[in-house]
Amino acid sequence: MAASTTKKALLRRFDRETLQGYINPVSFLQPGGVELLTEEGNLSLVPYPEIKTIAFVREFGASPEPERRAFLTRPKTAGLWVSLRFRDGETLEGVMPNNLLQLEHYGFTIIPPDSSSNQRIFAPRSALVEVEVLGVIGSPLNRRKPKAAAKEQIGLFQEDSAANE
Repeated sequence: MAASTTKKALLRRFDRETLQGYINPVSFLQPGGVELLTEEGNLSLVPYPEIKTIAFVREFGASPEPERRAFLTRPKTAGLWVSLRFRDGETLEGVMPNNLLQLEHYGFTIIPPDSSSNQRIFAPRSALVEVEVLGVIGSPLNRRKPKAAAKEQIGLFQEDSAANE
């Protein structure tokens, strides 16, 4: 793991303490679990069934739990507005890309409602019992069409064909 490509992360487990360390966002998802480099320099592989969420954070002092778990209004970020329901009954809303090629095999990465401390959150499939799409934000099908010009306006700079004859 190169230091320049790693991100600070808080790995929240179901029944044990939260781990903090560094994760390479390109290669952290392995067949057996998630690779986490601790601050002490130990590389560990945490199995997916133990992981509830991985929060990519700006600073280690941040909470692994987002402050808000649901959007207060419709999100502004383009993508799929989803609700994740975990094995323990908790729910978390977020926005994920509206591109099926960006779906990861091992879980889902979302942007949480309050992304001030937690920039992105990864939830493994084994931690979830339901992923529900609440809406599609920024769909190309729902783009607003420009309003047509009003008919009663006169054209000041249009040439009148009757004046040229």
